[in-house]
Amino acid sequence: MLKYTNDVKVFLIFVIFEKKSTLNQLFMNFSKIRFILVFLITCNFQVYAQSSDKSIAGISLDRLEHYEEFISQEIKQDNIPGAAVLIVRNGKIVLQESYGHRDIEDQSLMKTDDIFFIQSMTKPIITAAFMMLFEEGHFMLTDYVSKYLPEFKNLRVIKNMNDSITGETKALEKEITIAHLLTHTAGLTHGLGNSQFELGYRKEYFMQEWPDIKSRAIQASKLPLVDQPGNIWYYSVAPDIIATLIEKFSGMSTNHFLESRIFKPLNMTDTGYNLSKEQQARVVKVTNKNDKGNLINSDYQPPTKKNTIWSGVNGLFSTTSDYMTFCQMIMNNGQWNGTQLLSRKTIELMTQNHVGDKYPAEGVGFGYGFAVMLDVSKTDLLGSNGNIWWGGAFNTHFFIDPKEKLISIFMTQLNPYTNYYHDKMKQLVYQAIVD
Repeated sequence: MLKYTNDVKVFLIFVIFEKKSTLNQLFMNFSKIRFILVFLITCNFQVYAQSSDKSIAGISLDRLEHYEEFISQEIKQDNIPGAAVLIVRNGKIVLQESYGHRDIEDQSLMKTDDIFFIQSMTKPIITAAFMMLFEEGHFMLTDYVSKYLPEFKNLRVIKNMNDSITGETKALEKEITIAHLLTHTAGLTHGLGNSQFELGYRKEYFMQEWPDIKSRAIQASKLPLVDQPGNIWYYSVAPDIIATLIEKFSGMSTNHFLESRIFKPLNMTDTGYNLSKEQQARVVKVTNKNDKGNLINSDYQPPTKKNTIWSGVNGLFSTTSDYMTFCQMIMNNGQWNGTQLLSRKTIELMTQNHVGDKYPAEGVGFGYGFAVMLDVSKTDLLGSNGNIWWGGAFNTHFFIDPKEKLISIFMTQLNPYTNYYHDKMKQLVYQAIVD
């Protein structure tokens, strides 16, 4: 039904009760008045129609409800405890919402400013920080790592991954370059597999007490590689070595460098390796499923204070809002709020595929810190060529689509990791685009 604004009503009253007007004059001017009324009503109708259009920045809010319904169902079915979501397109917030619980034991509700342990979503931030030092001329991407860390000069390569970490090895054919570190092609591993070698690597690298990040990173030089540098893409602890190089080149701790060069300029006030007492109250509990398939709080909860390992692999806490600001800086060619953190050309370099067809997913490559969509038709996912993304082990996920000017972030705290929530995010966010 057509609705009239108060302005139209006032106009009618004014016309009828204007003292100097006569009935004859009103009649004589009726055609003019009618024209004005039609014009005003038409304008009002257009405004009303626009306000009824449930879309923001070309994304239908009605269609986006499919995504919210999916998340609600996952919570209802006890698959995740809760989640926080933030979607921005063309610089406008399309959806910022929280669902479920921060802590399933005390049933405290999730809030949009809750803090998550983002695990490997630390890696893109560390990479961006490192590329700032590249722009200052501290190193070349083709430099051997051993030029700055001599411990990486004479490495060995495991002959058989089924052997233990002390199994037979072979000599290094070529040295690791910095570019190899950035692209996970150095031959290093993360120790995530179940082979005897991976299990041993995980124990010797992650399950030891280290005083600082350099001590842990140097441990990687004492353990065999899984392959010759440059041969394969293999997810690895390389960002820890990058964090160590940040400290060497900058003369400050990785923690201090991130704080001063990224977090402060971007006003990422809830991002860091250690949290204040107030921030600790907002930390989302990590969950897993028990033998009965029910969600429970995990025995392991990441320490929120007194951390001294400024890791590039993981370690950072953050919120959807903070991480969104970082993503917007990347999408905006390194600029944010009048500050140029990275050059446009550096961002271009970081977001291109540097690994050929070595990445273990069809239609996908890898840049510096991000996976890169190369051919949508080969991925069976919605998206755009040039889309970049990554995720964290407790199921924090994001993607940046420069073509669509779209960023989407999903955060929960569920162990173990799955690609499922990343893929569903792409499916149900992209389908809501209507422009």
